[in-house]
Amino acid sequence: MKTVYLVDAVRTPIGRYNGALTSVRPDDLAAHAIRELLARTPGLDPARIEDVHFGNANGAGEENRNVARMAALLAGLPTSVPGVTVNRLCASGLEAVIQAARAIAVGDASIALAGGVESMTRAPYVLPKSDRPFPAGHTELYSTTLGWRMVNPGMDPQWTVPLGESAELIAEKHGISREQQDEFALASHRKAAAAQEAGLFEAELAPVAVPRRKGDPVLFAADESVRPDTSLEAMAKLKPSFRSASEARWGSRPEAGGGTVTAGNASPLNDGAAALLLTDEEGLKATGREPLARISASGLAAVDPHWFGLAPVEAVNRALAKAGRTFADLDTLELNEAFAAQVLGCVAEWPEFDPAVLNPQGGAIALGHPLGASGARLAGTVAHQLARKGGGVGVAALCIGVGQGLALVLER
Repeated sequence: MKTVYLVDAVRTPIGRYNGALTSVRPDDLAAHAIRELLARTPGLDPARIEDVHFGNANGAGEENRNVARMAALLAGLPTSVPGVTVNRLCASGLEAVIQAARAIAVGDASIALAGGVESMTRAPYVLPKSDRPFPAGHTELYSTTLGWRMVNPGMDPQWTVPLGESAELIAEKHGISREQQDEFALASHRKAAAAQEAGLFEAELAPVAVPRRKGDPVLFAADESVRPDTSLEAMAKLKPSFRSASEARWGSRPEAGGGTVTAGNASPLNDGAAALLLTDEEGLKATGREPLARISASGLAAVDPHWFGLAPVEAVNRALAKAGRTFADLDTLELNEAFAAQVLGCVAEWPEFDPAVLNPQGGAIALGHPLGASGARLAGTVAHQLARKGGGVGVAALCIGVGQGLALVLER
């Protein structure tokens, strides 16, 4: 197997739902990330890129016609460069990185791009077709922004509970209080704000010139969801999003309280894109670059769908085992913060893990979670951290709706 190098990684700043990137199509966001990535490696002939792998969790809107191929064309790559879009929901971007790395490792490619994109703001409503022509009754319109829709009646109802209800179940299982979740969320915002202030994201950010109806474009240059001025007092005022203050469901422990998951201790809805340049040894020479890191191993796991938030536990365990590493070797672990309860639940099941290396620059609760882009962002962030340290071992991992987890080990 060939060694796979992660040469460079860029991402757009992450926009809030209905925020700075509202007017930018997802295929344009993806094209921007690709364009900016290649601009940083001017010595590479784009015609040498053998495939573009991009993750996208929605696929129902403007990105519907294989956004990887559309983004490559919009970015100005030669028409000879193929593209493929993959969907593993929240881990789609990381899945794209793993698939591109696998192609290089087995010799199917020497140079590939990987990444992900999501515009949750621009996700459309969908109207299912009727089983009968010209129905007389009403029909239902579904939002494709997030979560279950058009659920198959054959699915176990417990498997299709809302994502936040799954987080509530994890909080109950591990005795994670509302206060612990809020404290974790506050720490995420503070770490992200400190990283912004220190310029730690500058190496990975590709600011977006957002067009306006009148006047010059506005440069969007910083993650929009970070709240440096938030506080525990402000978070405590937020009402639970998925349960009332006294409600419990799905066989909760008798002593369990009501809702603990709020808008403050969960990731927001977001827009963004990320792109990575991967090569083998020969391709690396063609770039004229020193790589940020090399890809060591990946791990995939699955659990009952309503426990999806805990699936990264085994995924990370498997990835570390394949890489011949342990938690003691880790310099950083970037675990996507879908919910504070979900992250704290995973940490509770890793007794050997040192939480001091967890999400050192903040996570998705502060930075945002544009579904299909997040996995690629995490891989790029880990790589930039390792490069800045001058070496080490890092992991990027995510939970995935419908009960999966995915992890990637990077080394330098």
